[in-house]
Amino acid sequence: MSLTFTARIEGRRIRCRIGTDRPLAAPTFCFSLMAAPAVVSGGTLVRRVAGYAEVALPDLEPGQPHEVVLEHANPDYAPRNRAWLPLGAYLRVGRDCLPLPPGNDLGLRTAEGPPAPPLTPDRLPLVPQPTEWQPSGGTCNLAALAPVTGLEAVDDLAVRLGLAPLFAPGGVALTVEEDASLGPEGYRLTLAPTGLSVAVGGPSGLHHAGVTLLTLRETCGGRLPCGTITDRPRFGWRGQHLDCARHFFGVEFILRLLDLMALLKLNRFHWHFADDEAFRLEVETQPLLWQRTAFRGEGELVPGVFGGGIRAGGSYSRADVARVLARAKALRIEVLPEIEVPAHSHAMVRAVPGLRDPGDNGGEVSIQGYLDNIVNPAMPATWDLLLPLAREVAGMFPLGLLHLGADEAPPGAWGGSPAVAALKAREGLVSADDVQGWMLARLAADLGRDGIRVAAWEEAAKGCQGGIGNGALLFSWTGQGPGVEAARRGHDVVMCPAQNAYFDLAHSDDPDDWGAAWAGFVPLERTVAWDPVPKGAEDIAPRVAGVQACFWGEFTTWDHEAEGMIAPRILGIATKGWEPAGRTDGASLRALAGAYAPLFDRIGWQRHRGA
Repeated sequence: MSLTFTARIEGRRIRCRIGTDRPLAAPTFCFSLMAAPAVVSGGTLVRRVAGYAEVALPDLEPGQPHEVVLEHANPDYAPRNRAWLPLGAYLRVGRDCLPLPPGNDLGLRTAEGPPAPPLTPDRLPLVPQPTEWQPSGGTCNLAALAPVTGLEAVDDLAVRLGLAPLFAPGGVALTVEEDASLGPEGYRLTLAPTGLSVAVGGPSGLHHAGVTLLTLRETCGGRLPCGTITDRPRFGWRGQHLDCARHFFGVEFILRLLDLMALLKLNRFHWHFADDEAFRLEVETQPLLWQRTAFRGEGELVPGVFGGGIRAGGSYSRADVARVLARAKALRIEVLPEIEVPAHSHAMVRAVPGLRDPGDNGGEVSIQGYLDNIVNPAMPATWDLLLPLAREVAGMFPLGLLHLGADEAPPGAWGGSPAVAALKAREGLVSADDVQGWMLARLAADLGRDGIRVAAWEEAAKGCQGGIGNGALLFSWTGQGPGVEAARRGHDVVMCPAQNAYFDLAHSDDPDDWGAAWAGFVPLERTVAWDPVPKGAEDIAPRVAGVQACFWGEFTTWDHEAEGMIAPRILGIATKGWEPAGRTDGASLRALAGAYAPLFDRIGWQRHRGA
């Protein structure tokens, strides 16, 4: 049979047309929007889970397209671009599920935008820019290096990226010496017509020097400018986050992302594999978690929220984790796992009995529209699950740091729970923030006794007892203000303000663009239009561990759709993590993106070309 489906935005509304070439009796229209939908006309809403909905339709007749008009239940939400149209749409007819064709040209478009400006003469075609560059005039040829002990991973990187090997018999010799004053990641690279030499502060410094040589070989066409590069990072934490809960990214994509990170001297991969929609790590302490939630869609515990369609997903085995860790280690990247509690736990609550108070008559709703996405810290089953789970997950990753989540607890959380009311009375707690802070502090203290440091999103600092405490590393995401406040209270912080560093946000306000818009739009220039140590808050500089970009998977249905959202904006986060303050502005970054465009194309990484 043949089905047709189109969808278009009309102001606040989304107008859908469904056609068929054979009669369909009382079908149900299943789909997902970015937030809870409402039906204006054309059908009856019969089920809704967050942004997923099922709409009962009348009988459909051949050649008579049926129209359904939708809008978001929240009157403040209006579709901003094509990513806000229905994703994963299908019809359920009796026991059959019939996928609908995409209602629009979904995914990021790659039409070429205006040409990038040329680089100014004082800049190398290199991201991040080096701490210091002293040109001496002339050029030197570099097709390959003679093999150098300690740079094998960079040679492997070149080959995986589809570039010429860095090593070759008869290649240019690189003289290596040590200079501890450069710091563990620092190096001083001298390029001269007579040869190449490098001084390094440690193995990581040599690795970064090798990445610099590989990159300049590519961006300079094998004719490198002569001079001296003295280089070291501004921050120790230079991260990229990937949401693998909303969209299951295959291991091969994760490995490719690690390669791209290494090319830009990023050194922390934040692996977000647990959220409302899934828990994807194959743990032994509670196998029901991943066995019951790794897939979502028709007949699954979690329906097709965020474009899950009829069925989508997967889970990461210990062998998968080993592959990711091995690649990361070779590339000088550490991996941060996240388990996400107490909120964003809809999948966990559905999969494991006893995590909610059966006497809870509250009606809290999460910002994504879930009615039951928070575990209850007054229930014994919560601790029976979380403590062993946290220890197991932390033990799988050598970083010794576990991210607990802690963001976006729904307003009024636990307000109808008698068990939490008793907990409040016993512990002297008043608000939901107090309860969350108490819970996180207890979990962090228990993990601390095992030598595990915890991390969390900024909300973890809330609560009458000072929140999570226990030396937690906090991630400031709604802006930099919470990070400044947390740093002044003694926390180390990673700055990842959504307005500058969330790569799931659309590049522009063009309705033909793609992505979210809740924190505005993030053109390439905005990724560097900030300082991790804000003006007026210079006192927190010792507490700023670094920076991180985040990519959330709500709009992603295929792995490759993330590529053009990440690139070229990942260049911006690389500059903020490494370079001295103020080194690269928006215009300079746009020119650097132009210099990197052929390199992105050669390595087969899609990039946003417009906006």
